[in-house]
Amino acid sequence: MERLKEQLRFLQDPHLVARFQRICGVRSSFTRTGGKAADRARSSNGACHHWSGETVSGVPLAMGAGEGESLQAVPEVRRRIIGLKVTKSLGHDSDSAFQNGAAVSTATAGGETVGVDPAAAEAGPGAPESGSRGAENGMKTRGSTVKPLRKNSLTGESGQEFVIENRFLFYLFTFGTELGNEMFYITFFPFIMWNVDAWVSRRLIMIWVWVMYLGQCTKDVIGWSRPASPPVVKVEMFYNSEYSMPSTHAMSGTAIPFSLFFLTYGRWEYPHTLGFILALCWCVLVCSSRIYMGMHSVLDVIAGFLYSILILLFILPALDLIDNFNLTCRYAPLMIVSLHVGLGLFSFTLDTWSTSRGDTAQILGTGAGVALASHVNQRLGLMPDLTPDQLPLTLPVFSSSRVGTAMLRHILGVLVLVATRALMKAVTIPLVCWVSGVPSSDVRKARQHTEVELPYRCLVYGTVGFSVLFLVPLLFAFLQL
Repeated sequence: MERLKEQLRFLQDPHLVARFQRICGVRSSFTRTGGKAADRARSSNGACHHWSGETVSGVPLAMGAGEGESLQAVPEVRRRIIGLKVTKSLGHDSDSAFQNGAAVSTATAGGETVGVDPAAAEAGPGAPESGSRGAENGMKTRGSTVKPLRKNSLTGESGQEFVIENRFLFYLFTFGTELGNEMFYITFFPFIMWNVDAWVSRRLIMIWVWVMYLGQCTKDVIGWSRPASPPVVKVEMFYNSEYSMPSTHAMSGTAIPFSLFFLTYGRWEYPHTLGFILALCWCVLVCSSRIYMGMHSVLDVIAGFLYSILILLFILPALDLIDNFNLTCRYAPLMIVSLHVGLGLFSFTLDTWSTSRGDTAQILGTGAGVALASHVNQRLGLMPDLTPDQLPLTLPVFSSSRVGTAMLRHILGVLVLVATRALMKAVTIPLVCWVSGVPSSDVRKARQHTEVELPYRCLVYGTVGFSVLFLVPLLFAFLQL
């Protein structure tokens, strides 16, 4: 047991992430500081804290009020204390304050990062300061300084600049992490639906919904923080306010390619060895990109991979039963809506707002919309599934006209989806705010209320999912595409 704990501590160590980043050519632009000024920054975090005096295992229950303000103890802090205790149980003592998994750096003062070089931090307090400065100066001359990808979704923080020495790996891992973001989903799933095989895409979306839902719920229940910065360089900031364990990027990066391989195995004629290798490369790229971005520890990624495999072992054998129910059962629409709305209401118990709740709601909404569209198609006799005598399918001969038609279909369809999403947002947010009594003057704040975010996300992305499988194919038929 002690050996296992030691291995888990090693895999969760943020210095392991920082070491991988340096190997890949990511260097911090932190400046090393020391002495009393740094000690004051570590103790105060740039704010004046007023403790209530109540503690849990030595951790004060009043945390991080602004300067001159007093923050009283509240029940929600208990979740953050639990996350802190779990981290300490694995051997990581931190003075950082947690906010939905984002550890506020102990070297932050007055909104400015008081830098600590990760290399120097890993080397220990006895490392010479002048050497780290010299190395930093050398790094700046070899690479180019860039900002993190996108601002933090909760705080709006843009993050600390960093130095990229290997631009190929930077673009490669940026592409890898985008394979788990919304823009990829809104282009990839429809492409498979419209140009490859609707049967495969329909089931792939079912798998994606369950994997992502279970992953997000588990992440919020465990409540572990993101890797601390420093020593980790935050190449990406958008999801920094979410919890960390397990990595849902790693889960989707495992579930999607391997499910695509298993769903097409025997249904399509192609080199299956090549297909498995491509699925494995996809998985490795997405998983390693999360470590490169500084968003997850190695333990988060491994847990996400294994968790996804476990879910696939249960859901793949049940796909036929679920799909047949959605297509043929008379009461399927009622069950689909009730199940997805119920799952959304059951899962969201966050202490503060983060992208986690909204992402989960739109995933559930998309899944419900696609399932409803498949039922309507079955009732109307549209887009019928292939019969067993039509299988296996062979890869088509590529020609300029065939490729051009596929690209035209895809571009036109995605434009329709983006327009549908924008129109539904413009209509739904004010409507939901009016119904729930939430002021809509500040849309960003209004969207963070549960009573606004859940229905608006479900309605918007439910409509998008329904359009993918029903409305857009009707448009293609009308345009003879």
